[in-house]
Amino acid sequence: SDLDLRRINDRVSVAPQIGPDDLTAIKAAGFAAVINNRPDGESPDQPSAAEIRAAAEAAGLAYHEIPLGRTGITQDMVDETRAALAESDGPVLCFCRSGTRSTTLWALSQAGQMPAEEIIAAAGRAGYDVSHLAAHLGKS
Repeated sequence: SDLDLRRINDRVSVAPQIGPDDLTAIKAAGFAAVINNRPDGESPDQPSAAEIRAAAEAAGLAYHEIPLGRTGITQDMVDETRAALAESDGPVLCFCRSGTRSTTLWALSQAGQMPAEEIIAAAGRAGYDVSHLAAHLGKS
């Protein structure tokens, strides 16, 4: 499949759903880690997290699973995202169905680490509007 990688900044890009056959290209594009933000079973054609994990590890990528489902965002998800980004030794690719949940978690994970307007601008350059989160992005 054609990879649709949307760069937020030097450290992180987001993408809509990826498949197991995309991981070698993701590694070749310079990424060090992948964060899966999509829960299993949302759609019948969706590859499982186990398939993505196996392909990521075979490609030499670190793999993190931080699924964001209908119950919404928790502080744990935000903290796990921040930790996964901080510990990565290179750029990280986060994905979900469309990239929106990944961008939202990235934005919230950066609250207090960069100014809200910079977070919103970086997400906007990648094609995602997180301005509705402004009130949450000014706090640590």
